[in-house]
Amino acid sequence: MGGDHGPAVTVAAAVAFANREPDVEFLLVGSESIIQAELKKLHASAHTRLKIINATEVVEMDDPIEVALRRKKDSSMRVAINQVKEGTAQACVSAGNTGALMAVSRYVLKTMQGVDRPAICSILPNQKNLPTYMLDLGANVDCEPLHLHQFAIMGSALVSALEGKDKPSIGLLNVGEEDIKGNDVVKKTAQLLRADHERGLLNFYGNVEGNDIFEGTTDIVVCDGFVGNVTLKAAEGMGRFVKITLTAAFKSNPLNMLGAIFARGALKSISRTMNPSNYNGGSLLGLRGLVFKSHGSADKYSYEWAIQRAFDAAKNDVLSRIATSMAKLMPMADAEAVAEVVAPDNNELLVQKTA
Repeated sequence: MGGDHGPAVTVAAAVAFANREPDVEFLLVGSESIIQAELKKLHASAHTRLKIINATEVVEMDDPIEVALRRKKDSSMRVAINQVKEGTAQACVSAGNTGALMAVSRYVLKTMQGVDRPAICSILPNQKNLPTYMLDLGANVDCEPLHLHQFAIMGSALVSALEGKDKPSIGLLNVGEEDIKGNDVVKKTAQLLRADHERGLLNFYGNVEGNDIFEGTTDIVVCDGFVGNVTLKAAEGMGRFVKITLTAAFKSNPLNMLGAIFARGALKSISRTMNPSNYNGGSLLGLRGLVFKSHGSADKYSYEWAIQRAFDAAKNDVLSRIATSMAKLMPMADAEAVAEVVAPDNNELLVQKTA
């Protein structure tokens, strides 16, 4: 029921995905009468792999987190996440209020051992025609070094599971590549990641800058949610700007229109690569269940991509693989319950709890 367009998009995307993917079943959670009306429009009322689960409340896009958690216990969001907790569903996809989704998911599903805060992880395109995984993309605006450290571990586990890479490379987003650059949080996070790299637990590349995201310098880029969300929205805006500008230029005169006909194949390829809809769907990493967040403004095509990412994660048993990887990557932290970091200013020992 969430997002800017509600069931008009989510139901249509589910029907389209079910029609092309025989191995999926959907639990459509929300107002039964509204969902039935949408299914009737799509001539899918009798679809055998679409089941409606009624929910009497809706978390609005501007609802405070407290309202979603305490007052709307029969919201479509809460009921959908409960399906994952109970094992009725293997994954939940929502376009609703991001803060509410994170809070309700964390409350209902709980976090994995060793994880203080879940993070939103999604992919961005790069010039190597491979995905750059980036986190956090908006769940945690204010972070401490231990949080960014955990994001890196979770990102490494996810990419290892999805891409088959034993030790994917990790970059820490900064204002420069040099070790002296950045704020204290970034500097101390870099020390934690270097220590893991030296122990052979992670493949830490070092600091990376914004351009490295799209150059594919590393498999994973780690940052706090404020920086990540701004970067994501800016990249999506630039993608749309390039597409609109190219379209306007090719339509500006007959000669350009003729050129567009000859370059049709190349333009379609560029459009596929630059289209933000193709990268919709962020995983809420660190939870004991699969939850995927779609953009609230997503259209049917874009929402299908969020469903695709959830389907792929469930089909490839990503959750258990991440849990296994996390157990391997955090043994020292669990055993000692501390991470020792040399403070840059006075060489004193800074002890940060990691559990």
